[in-house]
Amino acid sequence: MRLVDSHAHLDMPEFDPDRSEVVRRAFAAGLVAILCPTELARPDGLAAIEALAAEFGPILAAAGVHPHQAKDLADDQLRRLEALAGRSALRAVGEIGLDYHYDFSPQEAQRRALRVQLAFAERAGLPVILHSRLAGPDIIAAVDGERFGRGGILHCFTEDWPIASAMLDRGFLISFSGILTFPKAGALREVAARVPLDRLLVETDSPYLAPVPYRGAGRRNEPAYVVETARVLAGLKGLAPEDLAEATTRNFAGLFPFENAAGR
Repeated sequence: MRLVDSHAHLDMPEFDPDRSEVVRRAFAAGLVAILCPTELARPDGLAAIEALAAEFGPILAAAGVHPHQAKDLADDQLRRLEALAGRSALRAVGEIGLDYHYDFSPQEAQRRALRVQLAFAERAGLPVILHSRLAGPDIIAAVDGERFGRGGILHCFTEDWPIASAMLDRGFLISFSGILTFPKAGALREVAARVPLDRLLVETDSPYLAPVPYRGAGRRNEPAYVVETARVLAGLKGLAPEDLAEATTRNFAGLFPFENAAGR
């Protein structure tokens, strides 16, 4: 299978001991590209991703202020984001969004940070990587309020079908993580089955959310495991895993062209 992991945090400390080995396993498993969002609060994050790209090729970067850190959004971070946008390594703004489950930042601060970064991405001509947890209507309101038309990815999707449909109407791709493989995720699988094939992506959200059969307390997720999510999604769509993999890789390459999109 030729697959893309559309969301993996390879710059995080969990990968410090074996980052290169993790990427080698991913490409050995059939991956042809990995998108790595990093937080502006992690100063060395983008450098780590650029180093992987120099070593392995199609490893793409995004950067932004996560909703968990929204309360700490500062002008210097926005200036740094503007500076990074001039570098070819930065392909999207993100992940940004809203998380009303943990509320690590006040909801109003989250909404402000989201809208500021959407406005920046629109000006910069960049797509966005959106995080939405229990916040779908406010995500839609922010996208509409900023007249954001660059599209992007609604990552690690866990909302309902009306939210998925609304974001599809706004030009976004919908990405599913290892949650799709969890026994209790029946409602999410019903949503995934309804998303058009040409708008689907798969991801790991590494190091989090390891899929079945790798799931377990304290077990680190990694990009090679995206194969398991792709297999479940293929079954939901009535496709061979290889065909689902080709479709999601094509969808990703349409948004983020990369050197090996046509084959290795």
